[in-house]
Amino acid sequence: MALEEYVGREMVAVRKFADERGEGWVAGVVERPGPDHKGRFRFVVRPAVGGDPVVLHDVQWNSEKTANRTLDTMSEVELRRRLRSAMGRSGHSSRSVSRGP
Repeated sequence: MALEEYVGREMVAVRKFADERGEGWVAGVVERPGPDHKGRFRFVVRPAVGGDPVVLHDVQWNSEKTANRTLDTMSEVELRRRLRSAMGRSGHSSRSVSRGP
């Protein structure tokens, strides 16, 4: 699924967190439409204010229940690590994500 297909889609699970610079982000899960249920739910991060989502295509779940449970139990450190990974893979340049000290 191309990034454009995720823009505007409703996140079924949401966690707010701040990156190392204190900028707000939202992590969530977006459902991929289609007949195949394997990997239907994908991990997505987006800036808390404005900006397009960044999708980590290899972080996926088969059910909304599992996706919600995983997102609910992720630490902020894990969320920031996933954010860095998503930004690095996407080549996203509208925001700079530092690795901290």
